Amino acid sequence: MRRTVWGMLAALFLVAGTGCTVTTKDPSYVPPAPLPPMEQLEKAPLADAKTFSSGTDVLSFINADRTIACSLTSGRGEHVNLPYEQNRYSDAANNKLPIIPVAHCELATYQAPQPGDIKDDCAGTHLGYLGGVALLAPDTARYGECRSGVTSMEAAYGPKGSKAGPLAQLPVLADGQNLERNGLRCSAYNGGVACGNVSAGAGFFVSPERYELIPGPANGSPSPQPEGSKTA
Repeated sequence: MRRTVWGMLAALFLVAGTGCTVTTKDPSYVPPAPLPPMEQLEKAPLADAKTFSSGTDVLSFINADRTIACSLTSGRGEHVNLPYEQNRYSDAANNKLPIIPVAHCELATYQAPQPGDIKDDCAGTHLGYLGGVALLAPDTARYGECRSGVTSMEAAYGPKGSKAGPLAQLPVLADGQNLERNGLRCSAYNGGVACGNVSAGAGFFVSPERYELIPGPANGSPSPQPEGSKTA
């Protein structure tokens, strides 16, 4: 018994002498809920844009779990200037179109668009409007596009993805950080990415499990999309 007492005292003196503390997890602790997307964009700290520019005017990133890649870039009509995939943004025929700032995100796995969010009849076919892409202009946001096949992110990081190519070289935007270009912001948080124009109140949130379009005060109320089965 005496050895046990002396052993306990020695252990206590050792803890006190080394300045160690013992912490226990509070079982009643509930972490705070994530901020709404537009509030996150307004309050989250801005990252250094130079890290994401690659010497160009476009800011591109991928999130930490490599499910979403985004660019804060420019658009001419339906043509978006993306450094990691072919596009017609620079075609001479599009020079007459006004250049506007946009935020563009692609997902590796994603939800199908809700019927009310389908904005194109795909050349009158009413077929081929697929999810996995979100686009923000200064005062509008949309989810989905007319296309055949997979997104570039799906080809790189989907279930059968190559995990190679230009998207694999993008810098990671850390969870909770913001990027800003020409009045538009994107933030990686809450398992996805939010992009928005804070001054106009328009934006979107996308993740593999769900998406939400935020049309802004002048265009009506948000159109949240419930969680469902993924397309890939």
